[in-house]
Amino acid sequence: MRILGIETSCDETALSLIKSEDGIDITVLADKTLSQVALHQPYGGVFPNLAKREHIKNLPLLLAPLLEEAGLAAKMPAIDAIAVTVGPGLEPCLWTGITFAETLAEKWGVPIIPVNHMEGHIYSTLLHARKISKLNLPALVLLISGGHTELVLIKRQGEYEIIGETRDDAVGEAFDKVARLLGLPYPGGPEISRLAETIRRELRSIFSHEIVLPRPMLHSPDYDFSFSGLKTAVLYLLKKLPELTEETKMQIAREFEDAVTEVLVTKTKKALQHYGAQTLLIGGGVIANTNIRRAFENLSSSYGRVDMICGLKLLIPEPRLTTDNALMIALAGLAHYKEARPAMRGALKARGNLRLGEKIW
Repeated sequence: MRILGIETSCDETALSLIKSEDGIDITVLADKTLSQVALHQPYGGVFPNLAKREHIKNLPLLLAPLLEEAGLAAKMPAIDAIAVTVGPGLEPCLWTGITFAETLAEKWGVPIIPVNHMEGHIYSTLLHARKISKLNLPALVLLISGGHTELVLIKRQGEYEIIGETRDDAVGEAFDKVARLLGLPYPGGPEISRLAETIRRELRSIFSHEIVLPRPMLHSPDYDFSFSGLKTAVLYLLKKLPELTEETKMQIAREFEDAVTEVLVTKTKKALQHYGAQTLLIGGGVIANTNIRRAFENLSSSYGRVDMICGLKLLIPEPRLTTDNALMIALAGLAHYKEARPAMRGALKARGNLRLGEKIW
């Protein structure tokens, strides 16, 4: 079967076509993404109405070359279903993808599969060497992105229980806000990572660890997160500094990144031990961060010691699948293919605050 995936939850316009006969072996027929980062940089973040306008313009521009690359007819392509993101995300942006999906589904006579964007990130972790990895349960999922920080328990395939989440800023949001405080361009996450890696790699012996930032909720009894206070700590620190030099920026970037990493790893490790999970999946744009990725790889390799569960399987998507993309939406759609329904105008709704596990239809 062939599934078309559509993703417009934020500032990435993306379409993807996959083929699979058994739901395990995956052939990516075509995959295209147009980023709007440059357009939103002057605003220091995503401007929803601008993003909506660009999605409306970009979707038909992406469709024609996508079908051509996949070797399918432009008018009535041999597609079995359309998977589209319905939430969470920016509602004006979500509506553009939903409307586009409904129009195509009606034109082509194929059903639609509504997809939770965060479940898409989960499926992005399962794709390795063109195969969907078998999930040993119970499994734990850490979702870290610009809008989400969640620990999710999977006891049964397709059933999700959120056991921990941020009480204020998402981790990616905190990265962007701290980057703004440091005078770094948007998006801030890669810029902070660049500065932090520079000081770790080249200047380790020159600078001392004079700057110390808090590790919010590190020892709380639950699995929740809080990053607003960490951002505020950076703000107060900057107010005390006589000047903000490039060297100081690097120190702050490293300490901020270290604080975030320690909290994420500590909370996740505690949840792994409590629930006896043998598989850890990490999805979302923030797992592209070099230091965070390295820390979790070290956690995985350390399993088997006396104080930890033996044999942790770590699943992290390849870098290009960490950010928003339509391939992950198509993969999630494939998993829910049996739930596909005939296209009906107005049947789907954009749900900006959709949570994992909530019913979509």
